[in-house]
Amino acid sequence: MTRRLAYISVAALMALAVASLAIAQGRAGGGARGGGAAEANAPTPRMPDGHPDISGTWGGGGGGREFEVDAQGNSTDIFPSRRCAPSQVKCSEYTNQSYDGEFTARMQANRPLYKPQYWDKIQYLDMNTNKEDPIFACQPLGVPRVGPPARILQTANDVVFLYAAGGASTQPAEYRIIPTDGRKFDPVRSQDVYFYGLSVGHWDGDTLVIESIAFNDLTWLDKGGLFHSDKMKVTERFTREGNTMAYDVIVEDPEVLIEPWHMTPRRLRLNTSPDAFLPEGLPCKDYDHDNMVTQIRH
Repeated sequence: MTRRLAYISVAALMALAVASLAIAQGRAGGGARGGGAAEANAPTPRMPDGHPDISGTWGGGGGGREFEVDAQGNSTDIFPSRRCAPSQVKCSEYTNQSYDGEFTARMQANRPLYKPQYWDKIQYLDMNTNKEDPIFACQPLGVPRVGPPARILQTANDVVFLYAAGGASTQPAEYRIIPTDGRKFDPVRSQDVYFYGLSVGHWDGDTLVIESIAFNDLTWLDKGGLFHSDKMKVTERFTREGNTMAYDVIVEDPEVLIEPWHMTPRRLRLNTSPDAFLPEGLPCKDYDHDNMVTQIRH
């Protein structure tokens, strides 16, 4: 299997996981179009301390493309190609994902603004993303690229975020355990570096605010070479209203960004189905292993 096929397989798994979650929501009455008002007007459960209880299995909130359907019922995504590179073909028409999947998978135009001295680097990573993207080396997606958690478990003093493998990452299921008692960052651990950052949380009214620092610089913010430095800070905000939740993220990285990047907010829906589950993740396979490990060099 080639890397390109492997990447497409991961994308297919992601689509399958999201679709399964949506089907389960639909069976529970929470996934149909037009139900947003009813979901928001549902009572918001609260913890004994009065804070909203954000526990549950959450899905949705992603972007979408327009599509057209032919006479046989086959649907085709409608989106233009990126600019034409010397190695590309069919740049003047809609592009099949197998030609340029990394770029055509972009859902929206909200992108971070980099300082001029990093434009050449962005151009290089943009043009060579199928070689440089960390996911091809089985690296975790990291924050914020991993997106919102698929499952949240909340106690009086912390929250546990579970991420669905195949639906959120290239790795087996990831997790984060974040204190929410208002503590400050640990001064010792703050000197280390992490894929998902060192995170602490506090409540701002009915909004849970998660601040994360101490990142390594191995992950990307998103597809297309959107790199960051180890000076990045990510602030996530979770606000539950009934059976919906607003997920809002701001990325600060004064080392490489001109200004903070306010990512496009997402609205998540609670999956109320008793059959909701997180799929078991497939292990990430490095397809260059046989080329790197031999009896001579191991």
